[in-house]
Amino acid sequence: MKMELTGVNWVLAAAGFLLWTSGGSAAPMECHFNSRALCEFEGRHYSLGETWMDNACMQCTCLHPVGVGCCETVHRPVDFPAWCEVRVEPVTCKVFLVQTADPRLPCSPGEANKDPSHGSLQLHQQLEG
Repeated sequence: MKMELTGVNWVLAAAGFLLWTSGGSAAPMECHFNSRALCEFEGRHYSLGETWMDNACMQCTCLHPVGVGCCETVHRPVDFPAWCEVRVEPVTCKVFLVQTADPRLPCSPGEANKDPSHGSLQLHQQLEG
């Protein structure tokens, strides 16, 4: 018995593949499907099954003629101090945890009591004590 993937069945199979390939032991990553999207990125046209990486570090797959499916490729940390934020480098898709007050400085999650916005208060308390 030969099974052909056409129409809706093909979309469901492709979406399942995208979800399966984006899985892992870390936090789940999101996938999106756009039935109106064209298999084109930065002037290059892609054929059925071809993939590319967009500027937001999403890996997209051409599902022509039914659209384009894209999945995140980076695992973003979810548990870090409130004074930190996640930055993703567009070209390499590397994830960095930086200080919100000064994104040039790294944020060390193990140092939860070293909130830079309270630094002068802590120093002032040490001098008085």
